[in-house]
Amino acid sequence: MAEVKNGDDGVQVDLIGGERMSGKTSMEKIRMILDGVRDGNIVILEEGLSPDEESKLIEVTMTEISPDEFNGIEIETYPRSETSDGGFLGRLMGRESTSTLTVIGPANQIETLHKDENLISALISRK
Repeated sequence: MAEVKNGDDGVQVDLIGGERMSGKTSMEKIRMILDGVRDGNIVILEEGLSPDEESKLIEVTMTEISPDEFNGIEIETYPRSETSDGGFLGRLMGRESTSTLTVIGPANQIETLHKDENLISALISRK
């Protein structure tokens, strides 16, 4: 994992490699992500979450939202192929799942400005 920090008033970015996440359960991944985001960090996953893990992340986030303490998350995944079948049948048929990159940050600090199949452009503000 690489960390970028620009002083005490800057924004910390945690880049988490696929190998670090590969041995973790879904809940361990979610807890690692939420702990980082609750600290005000932007978390970037080299290999994104599965659709089930993403749903669980949103579900757990909703239970932890507090008006004065935690506003929730903003999450963007690139690329998100709606047509690729990454399940058992897709692997059986020889289709490989596309690799993904996921950006997760505090809802009050990250705003997606533009997203297409080649680019995620985000504005990250200080607290």
